[in-house]
Amino acid sequence: MSIADNQVVQFHYTLRSGEELIETSAGKDPVAYLHGHGNIIPGLEKAMEGKAAGEEFEVTVTPAEGYGERKENHTQQMPVKHLQGAKRWNPGMVATVQTDKGVRQVTIVKMGLKHATVDINHPLSGKDLTFNIQVIDVREATNDEIAHGHAHGVGGHHH
Repeated sequence: MSIADNQVVQFHYTLRSGEELIETSAGKDPVAYLHGHGNIIPGLEKAMEGKAAGEEFEVTVTPAEGYGERKENHTQQMPVKHLQGAKRWNPGMVATVQTDKGVRQVTIVKMGLKHATVDINHPLSGKDLTFNIQVIDVREATNDEIAHGHAHGVGGHHH
């Protein structure tokens, strides 16, 4: 079965920017997503189209098809209590924050006692991203998955 809209895809990946290893799913459960619903970056979703279980490939995604270009001075002040992911913060660290549009990663620029200045560009914005992909499984999505707009079960979302 080839990857197309409304199919759940499980895959392993290794992500690099240049020679720098960013992250990998090796040794973990595969990632699962619902194809055609914008659950992964556009450039990777386009590259997955038409692939099948067992295929391995490499794709380089530009910022325009990834996390966007970096915007200079894209910073804001926020209460330190809203930063999630560590007990102590230093400039350069990446924090998770809850926004009205969901969870977002920010980079600490400056720390005060009660407020932090954060760069709200995604940490991978402005970078060419090279993915090595191994497609593990492709299946038809359930009606619930299509209605909810994401994959359920292992590697996907749990309700």
